[in-house]
Amino acid sequence: MEGISKKELGAISLLELKEKFFFTKEDVKQFFKNESEMNVYIHRLKKKGRVIRLNKTKYYLIPVRAFKGHWSEHPFIVIDEIFNGRDYYISGIAAAHYWGLTEQIPTQIEVRTTKKQGTMKVFSFKIIFKRTRSLNAKDFVKRKIKGHSFLIIKPSCLHAV
Repeated sequence: MEGISKKELGAISLLELKEKFFFTKEDVKQFFKNESEMNVYIHRLKKKGRVIRLNKTKYYLIPVRAFKGHWSEHPFIVIDEIFNGRDYYISGIAAAHYWGLTEQIPTQIEVRTTKKQGTMKVFSFKIIFKRTRSLNAKDFVKRKIKGHSFLIIKPSCLHAV
């Protein structure tokens, strides 16, 4: 594999072997002498397009099998991983499309959260984070896609958002 050092390849290979595409620094620290060296290598992998930073502690590994570095993961899974499975729910057009209330294909995904605001582009989709004071557990449900859980607003609550 061209352009990837032995240490980078070792870390990538371990993650792929374990099928752990969402990872933390803790998962790869064994390949590096210290945290400083690990940060340098992770930064290099980000520049090479092999790793995407999702939040302060979590990254996404673009698999080696990705064609010319092009890869995608379901946006609902990525969002769930960004928030570590809590303190958010998916709303807006993406939720309406999921529940079959509209045929309009969403170009962006709206996420209600107590933690974050602003926008983020991951792969080919745009995520819009809208901060709210609190999340009412009766407004959203847990669903699964590709064996991964995510939180989404209930169809009956969509009109209020």
